[in-house]
Amino acid sequence: MSRYYFDLHNGDGPLKDSLGVEIASRTGVIQEVAKIMLEIARDELPTTDRATISVTVRDADGEPISVSTLTFSNEWLKP
Repeated sequence: MSRYYFDLHNGDGPLKDSLGVEIASRTGVIQEVAKIMLEIARDELPTTDRATISVTVRDADGEPISVSTLTFSNEWLKP
């Protein structure tokens, strides 16, 4: 198990994770990123036509090891 930190970047600005989560594998890290993004998307997407959500994962040493981005865009076809 290793501790990973998940920093959120969205329309509200960057939010740095100071607690982290103990996770056993890279697959677990990806699952945690997906969970975070789904929660943020559920809260933010119904209020906007465009949004970008990014999560930077840092290892126990504070070094970035992964960046994931979710982009949402809605275009109305009829006024």
